[in-house]
Amino acid sequence: MSDKIKILYVDDEENNLISFQANFRKQYEVYTALSASDAFILLQKTNFQIIISDQRMPNTTGVEFLEQTLKLHPDCIRLLITGYADIDNVIEAINRGQISKYIQKPWDLEKLALAIDHCVTLYKSRIELKLKNTELQKANNELAKFVYSVSHDLRSPLTSILGLINLAKINSDIKIEGDYIDMIENRVIKLDEFIKKIIDYYKNARDEEIKEIIHFKLLIETIWNSLKHHNSSIKFELSMNQEVLFLGDSLRIKMILENLISNAIKFQNPLEKNPSIKTTILMEENGVHILVSDNGIGISKEYLPNIFELFFRTEYSSQIDGTGIGLYIVKEAIEKIGGTIDVTSTPLIGTSFKLVLPNKKNYES
Repeated sequence: MSDKIKILYVDDEENNLISFQANFRKQYEVYTALSASDAFILLQKTNFQIIISDQRMPNTTGVEFLEQTLKLHPDCIRLLITGYADIDNVIEAINRGQISKYIQKPWDLEKLALAIDHCVTLYKSRIELKLKNTELQKANNELAKFVYSVSHDLRSPLTSILGLINLAKINSDIKIEGDYIDMIENRVIKLDEFIKKIIDYYKNARDEEIKEIIHFKLLIETIWNSLKHHNSSIKFELSMNQEVLFLGDSLRIKMILENLISNAIKFQNPLEKNPSIKTTILMEENGVHILVSDNGIGISKEYLPNIFELFFRTEYSSQIDGTGIGLYIVKEAIEKIGGTIDVTSTPLIGTSFKLVLPNKKNYES
């Protein structure tokens, strides 16, 4: 597929079309049409970045034609070729946003080339601004959701802790006080976990990518040793063979694997007699394939499309006090380093996450 800028040139004089095609076909992907009706057929099939039209055409003027393209192709940059006699129409067309630039007839090749360069720059700037606006809207939506959820999820365990402390103060039964302390400890652990997720969320929001040598065996073992105390009955298996130097963003990769392994521990099936987590690392020259699988409670099919959304919780994660941040951080981190992630899951059977992460040693400048 061509990545050239696509230009549609409409003119009822065939010699002009032939000349335009000959002069610009190497630099751009050029399409031509002898009439507005022919042009609309092309517009239905192809997305153009720039539309150029002559003003004086039978049946439909250039301004009328370009105005009709506004609704269906709002991002296109429109350039009008016109004689001096039509200058009033040109000024009106510019003021109404129907065209961005105009060239007088007969067009000069050098001036037309400069005008097209200007249109290309304008198009790229417009698309970049549109992407930034989309990203800003996404950030604003996430911020609103983040503030609401954080205020709720931070206050809930704090309220429980305060309530338990007050009960312990007025109850003289030592055994009950011990139970209260255990409950307080549990709430503090949940609160600490949530705060750690917020810190990960903040760290992952940075744009820069720090490339370091990563030894996956050491990384996985470090993660497992820091988490295994949560459930000592789980059998952990690591299968790998790293013979290739791997360069990547160690902070984000650690964040990704830590969240996936932590979830695999947290969402174990209480009826499973032999709980297990298996991590497989397949190293290749261009990247690494990672599989993290468990035999836990699994995820229902209807929830799978939404599990990477911020603060999304399934019926199981709500029962186990899941934060709803972990998998969102995983997906965002993977996208920032140019990787991919897929998930397969069956309720009460288990879940598998398949990751592909690029080896950045091949991208060094």
